[in-house]
Amino acid sequence: MFEVVGRKEEQSEKISKPVRSNWQDGWLRLKQNKAAMVSLFIILVIVLLSIIGPYLNEYSYQQTNYDSVYTEPSSDYWLGTDKFGRDQWTRLWEGTRISLYIAVLAALLDIMIGITYGAISGWRGGKIDNIMQRVIEILVGIPNLIIIILLIMLMKPGIMTIMLAMVITGWVNMARLVRGQVFKLKTQEFILAARALGASNKRIILGHMLPNTLGIIIINMMFTIPSAIFMEAFLSFIGLGLQEPLASLGVLINDGFQSMRNQFYLLAYPSIIIVALMVCFNMLGDGLRDAFDPRMRK
Repeated sequence: MFEVVGRKEEQSEKISKPVRSNWQDGWLRLKQNKAAMVSLFIILVIVLLSIIGPYLNEYSYQQTNYDSVYTEPSSDYWLGTDKFGRDQWTRLWEGTRISLYIAVLAALLDIMIGITYGAISGWRGGKIDNIMQRVIEILVGIPNLIIIILLIMLMKPGIMTIMLAMVITGWVNMARLVRGQVFKLKTQEFILAARALGASNKRIILGHMLPNTLGIIIINMMFTIPSAIFMEAFLSFIGLGLQEPLASLGVLINDGFQSMRNQFYLLAYPSIIIVALMVCFNMLGDGLRDAFDPRMRK
């Protein structure tokens, strides 16, 4: 009833599915996560508005107009004005841009320091690793607020002071993650093969280990940015961050809080933006973790 047709030699080595890299496969799985894609879209819209928003009208974020103090949203002032008659639309997107700038730059510095420190600690091991880990434990034991207050006493409150306060202890988590990955990877077969072929330590770390930890680095960055945004808003709200007439989400929330009884919209606008950024970055980070974690593949 059956006829044996045999095996076709020309079909034995044929690949039936398209070959995809790890990044292509992760992107395809990320697109299936609707919450992550919606969050990515909202983040891109907010970033775009923070770039072009201040230039969509004729007002500057520092321009005062005492004849239009506490004006409600209208055709002239799309989001109203504050106690000095400054246009709230322009200040909102200017403040969003400054907050994003501080958060992204602080996250990049955290990544650069954390990757370098963690890779050296994990690769060398032994006494060097013990000493480097004791330094991390000391930094973890120092409260961030004490470091910030000391920096404010030594430096003028501003963007550089906030970034330094974030970077001093912010890179610790990244260093720990990279160190753990390096410890796991340096005993793998492909690393041993590279060492047997005479590859230098620099080539092994940059060419083999870091690409295999890049997914974790990007995911951790997605969680670091909202934390930095919240830290900047908190410092500006309590008076240790940026000061007027500069604009940031923390400065705008502080201004809105002082007049929230009669002009609630001044508090509502920056609060909505900061909540949207923090929720969307966290949901996008969850989506990236699910997309690039090999254990989540079906």
